[in-house]
Amino acid sequence: MDNIRENVRRLMLAMNIVDEVFAYGAKKIGISENALSLLYALDDGEIHTQSKICENWLIPKSTINTIVKDWVNKGYIELIPGRNIKEKHLQLTDLGKDYASSVLLSVYTLEDLALIKTLKSFSPDFINAVEAFSSNLHDEFKNYFEKTKPAKLQ
Repeated sequence: MDNIRENVRRLMLAMNIVDEVFAYGAKKIGISENALSLLYALDDGEIHTQSKICENWLIPKSTINTIVKDWVNKGYIELIPGRNIKEKHLQLTDLGKDYASSVLLSVYTLEDLALIKTLKSFSPDFINAVEAFSSNLHDEFKNYFEKTKPAKLQ
């Protein structure tokens, strides 16, 4: 615990690199980062709402809405009525699944290679540790900023 600041900095830099890798990959594939994230979210076979994707993947609602409208027109996504009239569920169509497969094949392959290399040196528990850190960091920031009214920087 002597090097907390250094360890947090290393972790934050590593997460920034992961973000940059996906931004670079999306650009090389020819889609936006947010479109790649949406495909990634939808490719799990589950039915999702736009609001839940926005919340989980930190994508602005207007951005998701724009991508969804485009993909509905292209036949990649179908909107399924949910419990709430305003909230529709998103599901990939067969054409959308083909599109997702073509886009995500290289991403998944590269992720698999990176994880296999990582697991040669570390146990899978490192994933639990990163999840725990992100959850704890979220909670600490939320608790702090909800309890205090820090002065805004000018």
